Amino acid sequence: MHLATYVGLQHTASRTLADSFRQVAEGHAAEPDVHSLCHTLARMSDAHVDRLAPLAERYGEQREDEPERLHADGLSRTRSGGVGLLRDLQDLYTLASFTDITWTVLGQAAQGTRDRELLNVVDTCKTDTQRQLKWLNTRIKQAAPQALIASTAAP
Repeated sequence: MHLATYVGLQHTASRTLADSFRQVAEGHAAEPDVHSLCHTLARMSDAHVDRLAPLAERYGEQREDEPERLHADGLSRTRSGGVGLLRDLQDLYTLASFTDITWTVLGQAAQGTRDRELLNVVDTCKTDTQRQLKWLNTRIKQAAPQALIASTAAP
């Protein structure tokens, strides 16, 4: 059974997403909404890590490198300015999307194994991850015009 691979992948992805939200929060502390909400969303991902722990004990967990690679490539440090914020939010969106689809895969496994505990964890955490994606999408839409147009339109 390869469920341990995806439990490990999700555990690492959730931890990486939490750390990345905190990094962006601190790197863009001048943006109060980003600072506050990224910390809130990081705590949400921390809760996912905690909820996965008993499942990792039951199924085991084989660690994979993909989440760390995404974190290292995309969020090893934050960028500055409006375009930097936009790019950091996009990096978070990419990592959150990876996390979301991994929840989908685990949900399919939970249905196949009829594991109600796993299914409950997946349902709750996937809903949270979709909230994270919605906020990121909204914030990216807000940041894009200002970063890409307003700063270049000034004489």
